[in-house]
Amino acid sequence: MSGIRLGGALKELRIHLCQTSKQSAGVREFIQQHYVNIKKENPYFPILIRECSGVQPKVYARFEKGVERSTPLTDLSATDVVNSIKQLTASK
Repeated sequence: MSGIRLGGALKELRIHLCQTSKQSAGVREFIQQHYVNIKKENPYFPILIRECSGVQPKVYARFEKGVERSTPLTDLSATDVVNSIKQLTASK
């Protein structure tokens, strides 16, 4: 299990990645290994996954009142992606 609980002041999570680049490999692995469990734990929370060729992997968190924070996910492992998301979502 991922142990990521989403909600409260956090309104949306958006993940950008490239379908083929080496820099996005950990993000693709994260999606394969953790996305289903995160959605099961947070069935009504919007998690958007955006794939675009050549884009640098990054996660964006949108909070109340339009506040948005992001963190790069370049060359991270799936475990590091989970940790980055946990830190970002707790940063409000």
